[in-house]
Amino acid sequence: MILNVVKIFLPAVIAFVIGVGITPLLTNFLYRHEMWKKKVGKTALDGNTATVFNELHKHKETGTPRMGGIVIWLSAAVTITGIWFISKVIPTDTNIKLDFLSRSQTWLPLTTLLIGALCGLMDDYLEVKGTGTYMSGGLPLRHRLAIVGIVGILCGSWFFFKLDVTSIGLPLIGELFLGWLIIPLFALVTVGIYSGGVIDGLDGLAGGIFAAIFSSYAAIAFFQNQINLAALCLTIVGGILAFLWFNIPPARYYMTETGTMALTITLAVVAFMTDSLGGGYGVIVLPLIALPLVITSLSVIIQIMSKKFRGKKFFLIAPIHHHFEALGWQAYKVTMRFWIIGVVCAILGFVLAVIG
Repeated sequence: MILNVVKIFLPAVIAFVIGVGITPLLTNFLYRHEMWKKKVGKTALDGNTATVFNELHKHKETGTPRMGGIVIWLSAAVTITGIWFISKVIPTDTNIKLDFLSRSQTWLPLTTLLIGALCGLMDDYLEVKGTGTYMSGGLPLRHRLAIVGIVGILCGSWFFFKLDVTSIGLPLIGELFLGWLIIPLFALVTVGIYSGGVIDGLDGLAGGIFAAIFSSYAAIAFFQNQINLAALCLTIVGGILAFLWFNIPPARYYMTETGTMALTITLAVVAFMTDSLGGGYGVIVLPLIALPLVITSLSVIIQIMSKKFRGKKFFLIAPIHHHFEALGWQAYKVTMRFWIIGVVCAILGFVLAVIG
């Protein structure tokens, strides 16, 4: 038990230290190459100018680099592969037991973390350096959704064909058999969680929410005795905390797509890993644990539908955290209240997952 506790918490600390250590090098590079938007202004999903947003953030859109999410996935990847390498070079009993890079639990989420990170990094680069079609806004939303959807289908296929996963757990009921429908469900969940990445809009907001979410799933995985998966989740949390150290107001950088795409895709994988594979309910509790992401995504959908069918906006501005800004709330107040909601939801989701 003691070794398992060390195994899941030590990598988190290592990832945090690595993340804090690489940040000065990364930010020096980002500032030197001016990796930020060159023009103030944002276009809403309906194609019109986001007037309220642009007024609220007219002094924040330029001068602060994107790609801060590199700190999260790079520190996590270095920690995971570093511990694995040490276990191979110095194969003592302790080092071998501390290694948590395993085919059964961590290969797939680590792979999706890196795939999402690199695809998001491409979008971020095109956002700041792109020309022609990609001069502003990076990859079109439909392209990003297609990438995420394809990743979801591939992961769902892996679960169905390789791992024989054909059902999800339902508290108090048992298992819901889905057969091959587990594949489109996986893709749908992945795209749905990715859409919640629009929560990355205020200094510190996304980092705090994702830290709470992955901490909750680390606890669920530990309870299911999926120690390697729990260690991976907390390693990601360590990287997020290092990112947050420099993302609190005034932010030294923004997380942007390289962070949000990596984290949301990986979160979907972790949710399914802690479901029938772990004898639990990882998928059904996902909307509760990730409620801030769900609410944020729904606020955008409600806004679009309201403008389409009612001819007027439902919120002053969407996503909803900017609505509170427009009401006059200070950004730090919005962020910290979302953090509180995120922690409460993470705790409730964990409780439901383990007693269901």
